[in-house]
Amino acid sequence: MRPNLPISLMLATTIVGFPLNAQTVNTTDAQSISEEIAQQKKALAMQISARYFDLEKSIKSKITEENLATDLDSIEVSKDFKQDMQQADYQYRQTKGIAQYTDSVMELRIADASMVKDWQEGESPLFAFEPSGDDSNWQYVEAYDVYGQVHQLDVYQMPDVPVLVVDSNSAKELRAGLMAMRAEMNRMGQDSNLITNDSPKLPSKTKQGIKRSAQLSDVEPLNTTQLTKIRLSDDEEPWISGKAEVYAIITGVDPSRVEPEIDLVDMPYLDYDGKDYYPSQTMIFWPRYRWGAVDMILMEQDDGTDYKELAKILVKAAEDILKMIPDPEIQGYAIIAQITNRILDVIPDGVLTNDDDYLDSYYTIMQNTPYVERPGAGGNVVATFKPVTISPTE
Repeated sequence: MRPNLPISLMLATTIVGFPLNAQTVNTTDAQSISEEIAQQKKALAMQISARYFDLEKSIKSKITEENLATDLDSIEVSKDFKQDMQQADYQYRQTKGIAQYTDSVMELRIADASMVKDWQEGESPLFAFEPSGDDSNWQYVEAYDVYGQVHQLDVYQMPDVPVLVVDSNSAKELRAGLMAMRAEMNRMGQDSNLITNDSPKLPSKTKQGIKRSAQLSDVEPLNTTQLTKIRLSDDEEPWISGKAEVYAIITGVDPSRVEPEIDLVDMPYLDYDGKDYYPSQTMIFWPRYRWGAVDMILMEQDDGTDYKELAKILVKAAEDILKMIPDPEIQGYAIIAQITNRILDVIPDGVLTNDDDYLDSYYTIMQNTPYVERPGAGGNVVATFKPVTISPTE
């Protein structure tokens, strides 16, 4: 029988320099942060597997073929164990820089819907977590059975036994991470906006422009570009990572000053590769950009990203490029590609190990221009964009 060590003790003994009750994360060592995240999940996986027979009824009531995941906080456990799990969740959010933007992110999910039937009918599960480091370098996925034995699972081959994965809710984490990125960019003086698929609000600069026009009783139509169809060839995800969580970085130049314009777009619907999605999502509000041109970088959120650090990297990369150009007006929208390329140069080296995966990029998306089945520069994404003019309310 395995000892049920408290999660806090397991973390304290396995992660030197990262006490569970720390209020801030003071390290800039990317590898250390990535390893800390893996250790947090490992500690939870070990503890849940050790207590599985006590938790089995509650977990099975939460995870079904229709609902493949449940928040850890929803599982019925003892008071002490619940406090340990809540503290582990808080430490994870502190590590990622998103503690103030969401109150919980940790979840337990079954790796694939095909596993639910056998598990619900009595087959014992394994408990797994994402390893640290870049997923291209993973040797195996470590998992524990209910008797404490360690199993090494293939990274890309879906297991033929039920596997319950201790992970973060990637959609909640990404939304909170984008909020943290926007706040950090704004703190640095970058007028960034976060565009979501469920929010009718216009970006601040766009609203200000409409307000000024309204005062003159002359509200002009709003020019936008919508994403009407998109398909990923490869979402860069091993089986244990679950659904993809994709976001876009829109790069351009401010219309009223020689400063970079960087907006963030949450794309929560884009879950799997090899499937067409039809979001009709507004991606670009053209009053925010000079020359009627932008670039778009598509990223897939992975474990290990420090969102505030990523925000700093994006802003600095864009500003450095503009500082090198004495007269941006001469080059015109050609400088946008230089900003984009600089951002792509710094992302792999500047963020964390197993950081966000670069999916593809679109150069020079023009205002009032439709694009049908347009491949990205890397050939990994095919998308259709449609210009949409939003008329004033009558």
